[in-house]
Amino acid sequence: MKKKLSVFLAAAMAVSCLAGCGGTNGAAASSGSASSGEIEEVVMLYPGEETDAMENFIDNQLNPRLNEEIGINLKLIYKGWDQYWEQKEVMLSAGETVDLYWDGMSDLATRVNKTQCQPLDDLIKENCQDMLKVIPESQMAGGVVNGVQYGIPSAYAPSSCMLQFVCLRQDILEKVGMTEVKTPEDLREFAKRAAEQCPEMNGPADVIFKPLTRAFEDEQLTWCAYAESVVYGEETHKAYSYFETDAFKKVAEFNRSMYEQGLYREELTTKYSEREYRLQQGTYLWVEGSLGKENEQIGAVRQNAPDAVLKSYILNPEADKYITACGGECLQIPYCAKNPAGALKFVNWLYKSQDNYLFCLYGPEGENYTIENDRLVLKDPAFEGYFYEWMFRNANYTIFPSDVSDEFIEMYSHWDDDAKTSDVIAFHFDNSKVLEIETNVNEVLQNRLGPILYGYVDFDENYPVALQELKDAGIDEYVAEVQRQLDEYFAANGHQH
Repeated sequence: MKKKLSVFLAAAMAVSCLAGCGGTNGAAASSGSASSGEIEEVVMLYPGEETDAMENFIDNQLNPRLNEEIGINLKLIYKGWDQYWEQKEVMLSAGETVDLYWDGMSDLATRVNKTQCQPLDDLIKENCQDMLKVIPESQMAGGVVNGVQYGIPSAYAPSSCMLQFVCLRQDILEKVGMTEVKTPEDLREFAKRAAEQCPEMNGPADVIFKPLTRAFEDEQLTWCAYAESVVYGEETHKAYSYFETDAFKKVAEFNRSMYEQGLYREELTTKYSEREYRLQQGTYLWVEGSLGKENEQIGAVRQNAPDAVLKSYILNPEADKYITACGGECLQIPYCAKNPAGALKFVNWLYKSQDNYLFCLYGPEGENYTIENDRLVLKDPAFEGYFYEWMFRNANYTIFPSDVSDEFIEMYSHWDDDAKTSDVIAFHFDNSKVLEIETNVNEVLQNRLGPILYGYVDFDENYPVALQELKDAGIDEYVAEVQRQLDEYFAANGHQH
């Protein structure tokens, strides 16, 4: 996956998109009708940089098909990863024309409260019958807030232990005499040996605090509020301040020790958001992963390290696996949309058939790829496709590239077989009553607790002051509000296990 920004972003702008959009109901704002032969424009806000190849694909291959088959013309507004989140806020608040945009699933309720996404129930019913055949109701439930469908969880695939993996250079691991990693100490040993035996390598590319949290906490902790501040204990059924857990202290101390031993470089903290770019340079050891991350990244890595081999590991593999979200990706339609129906016609068209799905990802069959023995064979192994595969991933349509091992496909296919469903898989925290507290807490997280977590400063010397500032910011009241809403949610829905 192309890089995402640091989880410790400053609190987002609180200006209401509804004010910028004038409160228009997007369901009635569609411009034109495909049945009349008129071509409707659909504007999608898209993360990343525009390329000549993508421009050619959209203009000369995708849009001619969309024009003919569903009467729409897709226009992408690109915002680079270093500015996507901020620019999305600005554009939606200003009421600029955006019919469809992508975001992560975890903060859907916050976007609902900021009126950045409109109800989709009727729009989906009218325009997305094909999509609903391949995205099941259980998956769609992840986009429901207070009984209303506000988002489309667009990545339907095995997902237990999402973001709890470490994706590492397996070729370097074996070169230094190791075969696998299961613990933080295995990672430390890997970094030490690599520093001694492979001086051309630059050490880890990421401090991987979520995989380390899994390794250091006896109870599975699932993040359940804004900006990583609150976690839910899957066994105790309680909400906790993450920064007051034992796991936080252990992760911070581990990361600090990695700095003190010269195994981490300063850029891991000062330029946290560039972690995946570092991995792709071919001289770094690991990055936070997810199931299949190695397949997403290997093409870019091999452009700089042709013999590289990536493999993903889960730390503390004996611990329970939880499905914690209905896919990490979410498509939404703002109130500012001029053509919400057209936006959903596009999404529905993409999911209508495997041919449409693969066309959006890789273009026409035979041009960039062929399908041989149920495998995708890329003519250029470095070709990363057009639309992001991770944004629309669907288990019904996935075809693995020819260089993906049978062993991985078997593991991937059965990864969720023994997984538990998180209690909070469809819980969305409503932060409307604690917005000021949330802003104050996030300021402490960014300025005080983030550097401690990443190991950039010493835990013992800095934690007492940071904790007091966190308390002063209102973390106890914030956690209490999360717990109150959890209690209401469980009273209505029960626990999953």
